Amino acid sequence: MANEPTSLIDGGMTSGGMPLGGLSDEEIDVEMIEEPTEMIEEEDGSVVLNFGDGTDLDSLMAEELQSDPDANLAEILDERELMDISSELMGYYEDDKAGRQEWEDAYTEGLDLLGLKYENRDQPFRGSSGVTHPVIAEAVTQFQAQAYKELLPSSGPVRTQIIGATTPEVEQQSHRVQEFMNFQITHVMDEYDPEMDRLLFYLPLAGSAFKKVYFDDILDRAVSRFVPADDLVVPYNATDLSSASRVTHVIRMNTNDVRKNQAAGFYRDVDISAYEGDDEVREKERSLLGIEKAGGDEQDCTILEVHTDLDLTGFEHVSPLDGEETGIKLPYIVTIDEGSQKVLSVRRNWNEGDEYYKKIQYFSHYKFLPGLGFYGFGLLHMIGGLGRSATSILRQLIDAGTLANLPAGFKARGIRIRDSDEPLSPGEFRDIDVPGGALRE
Repeated sequence: MANEPTSLIDGGMTSGGMPLGGLSDEEIDVEMIEEPTEMIEEEDGSVVLNFGDGTDLDSLMAEELQSDPDANLAEILDERELMDISSELMGYYEDDKAGRQEWEDAYTEGLDLLGLKYENRDQPFRGSSGVTHPVIAEAVTQFQAQAYKELLPSSGPVRTQIIGATTPEVEQQSHRVQEFMNFQITHVMDEYDPEMDRLLFYLPLAGSAFKKVYFDDILDRAVSRFVPADDLVVPYNATDLSSASRVTHVIRMNTNDVRKNQAAGFYRDVDISAYEGDDEVREKERSLLGIEKAGGDEQDCTILEVHTDLDLTGFEHVSPLDGEETGIKLPYIVTIDEGSQKVLSVRRNWNEGDEYYKKIQYFSHYKFLPGLGFYGFGLLHMIGGLGRSATSILRQLIDAGTLANLPAGFKARGIRIRDSDEPLSPGEFRDIDVPGGALRE
């Protein structure tokens, strides 16, 4: 019975006190693992397995995870190494976010040009006009309507093109592919239409917008999500997504959804902290919509999904010629809970068998106009000054008409002026004390 394989999941067994992270029997090749020579039960109920031949359970798990391209490597990496990874990536994220602060400020201030909220002004007089010229809002609406009609027609957005020789069989295959893709997008992927509609409204404002396309294990289908530019953070020297050294996707997720992912084994089962952070752009958008967070609302978790290159211990890149470690960093996706700064998952980001380790790109970058750097130019950049000038001129015209229709002045009653430090409001006639004679004297 010494060589009979055994299940390592039953009873919460661990190696060195470290949990196996909810791995199932199917995920561990039990045929490769022999019966341990010693089983030590800890006080917390876990079991430490010792193998007489010197085999380490972590090594066996590492071998299994090496062969599984979708495995969560954070389950077997050393906790100290995970803390180092989290600290390094969090530092990079803060630097990248600070480097684009001026871009965020310009976009936040430019949102006022939409005129979604009427401004009550006290200057130059109480009740002066707070209207905003609709030149920006009208241009955004026209672009969204025209682009939506072209990109999402009633027959479906997918069109196929045959490259090379055309045969009846190839034409039929092309037609089947087109019909299947349109069916998936218009009927199965419920979020595709509304998410694209949001993207087309956001794009002319910010100049850049993103789509994230991936396979969702919980929904068991492909998903296409709109990602605002303020939720995708890249280094200041990045020119495009493919050449960026790292891409950080800021995900705001309900704590219950995080627990679902942890229960499903997608995230590591660690304690998380509700944290939303200071997001000026999101606060501005909520303010324009008239939405205010109540004190008793549950906070969401902020998840940082970092697409970057790492040189992980035990998963180093080796030369195919001599088998020696090269020190080359490989593409991974690291998920970090910003509140607790704990690593939830580390996954490979290249296709199995790819000898060049080319990273998989999940994001698509849409630009309104090509900019001078990574982000594109939007209407707030191109005609934002015109919108401000048009708003100022419109307010002056309205205020001039208000003053002309509601004149203000003094009426004589002695020489002493009462409340002289307050400006005259339209239609107001104030008493002054005059000893005699005409007021103009």
